Parts: sequence; C-alpha cells; structure tokens
Amino acid sequence: MAEEHLERIFQDKIDEEIRIEPKDWMPDAYRKTLIRQMSQHAHSEIVGMLPEGNWITRAPSLRRKATLIAKVQDEAGHGLYLYSAAETLGITREEMIAQLHSGKAKYSSIFNYPTLTWADIGAIGWLVDGAAIMNQVPLCRASYGPYARAMIRICKEESFHQRQGFEILLTLSRGSEAQKRMCQDAINRWWWPAVMMFGPSDESSPHTAQSMQWRIKRFTNDELRQKFIDVCAEQCTILGMTIPDAELKWNPEKNHYDFGPINWEEFWNVVNGHGPCNKERLDARIKADAEGAWVRQAAFEYANKKKEKEQRKVA
Repeated sequence: MAEEHLERIFQDKIDEEIRIEPKDWMPDAYRKTLIRQMSQHAHSEIVGMLPEGNWITRAPSLRRKATLIAKVQDEAGHGLYLYSAAETLGITREEMIAQLHSGKAKYSSIFNYPTLTWADIGAIGWLVDGAAIMNQVPLCRASYGPYARAMIRICKEESFHQRQGFEILLTLSRGSEAQKRMCQDAINRWWWPAVMMFGPSDESSPHTAQSMQWRIKRFTNDELRQKFIDVCAEQCTILGMTIPDAELKWNPEKNHYDFGPINWEEFWNVVNGHGPCNKERLDARIKADAEGAWVRQAAFEYANKKKEKEQRKVA
C-alpha cells in the first residue's frame, strides 16, 4: 500500500477521534514528534524532583515533610509512566536517558531556577504545577493512546500538587510580615518563568501547527498561556499578593487579562543551557544514574535468574 494512502487513512482516523495505538501504522514524523515530546515530558518530571527534593530535610513541619516526600515520589512515578509510554514507539529508556545526559534532549526550562526559600515550594505547586495542569489536561485527549492514558492519572496527581502549593502560600500570606514578604518574593521570582513554561509564542513555535493537525496538542502555546494568566490573576487576589506585572489588567473587550511582554531572551538562554541551575541539574542526574547502575544491574540479574528458574520448572 502506497505511503500516501496510508497517511490519508492515518489522518482520517485522527480526524474521527480514533486513537493511534503502538502497532498501528504511523508516519515517521509523527513517531519522532511523539518521542521528542514524551521523552522531554518524562525528563521534566524526573529533573523536576531536584528543586523540591532540596527542601525535604528543611520542611517546616513533619506534615509538610511527609506531603513533600509524597509529591516528589509522585513525580518519579510520572516520569516512569511517560518513559514506558515512549518506549512503545520503539525507543529504549537507555537511549532517552543518554539523550538527556548529552544535552540532545531537553526538559522544562522552569526547573533550571533555584528554590531559595520554603515559599518557593508553594510557588512551584501553585504556578509550576498549575501551568503543567493547563498544558497536560488537553493531553488526556491526545491522539496517541499510551500517552493519553498515562496523562489521566498524572493530571489527577498534579491537581493535588497544585492545591498543596496554593495552600502553602495561603498559610504564609496569613502569617507574619516576614512570611508575607517571603510569599510575595517567591511569586515575584517564579511568575515569569511559569508564564514561559508554555513555550515560545505561536509564531516562533516550529512544532505547534503539525502537532495540532495530528491532535497531539489541542491548544496553541499562546492560548494555554492566556488561560493560565486569567486563572492565576484571580487566584492571586485570594492570597492578597501581587502578580509582578505592571501591565496586567482585565480587558473587557477580549474577556481576558492583558499582560506585559515576556523576556524571550531569558527563555532561550535557559533553554539553551545557560540558566541559573542548568549545569547543576544535569550533573545531578548524571551522578544519580552512575551511582544507581549497580541497582539496575542487580535487578537485571535477579530477573534473569528468576526467568531461568521458571524455564527449568517447565522443562
């Protein structure tokens, strides 16, 4: 069957909202796009453990420590779901990890910023996980079945993380003057990096149009960014804090908030490896991979011995 005919059948299935499964025929470009996006998503979940893990031993109470440990554990699970889903496309986990360590594969730029105070953990939950939810809920309807199914559980857990972060900031906003200042400072530092999480503007995004046609994505970067800003602008009033954007103002004609210009120079600088913590994050992942090699080898050997034992029983 000619490839042109197969591509037409493929696109017809997508247009009819029929999920693409691993054994279905798919264009190479679709497969490559999914591998790039899903591996980047998985890497982001794993690297995202680092800035929050930094505060586990310094959490202000046993309750806060327990919930933060649970959250970091959730992020590890999300990474594993996504690596497993990406493997259905024919790439191995080892290849994906090697691409991350070499710098060929990217992860979310937001995780290249430092967590300086406890309030940063709240800001990450409210803003970073909030932006992630805005991005990821539409992925529950992505055209590729394994990706969409993995996202259902991930989004449920991310929703809890977002509420947890907001509750941390709410507690600080009702505390002492020092706690209020800490809360505002964290919002000031994390707001614009969170706004940048949606990626480059639509006119500068090389992948959006094709991903929309294939229904991997359902909304453009700028559409999702606007929804995020609209929601956060209202939520911030509950905290009694201020969004660090002098141009943020409700526009009744658009029925959306207007907002100030994004510093795209900073965005691309961080994406290209020159952010505050890029080297630190990558070094930490490479070190963890090397130190965990014996665990993976032991698990591999155990699995082989178990398999051989079962085969001898059958024989």
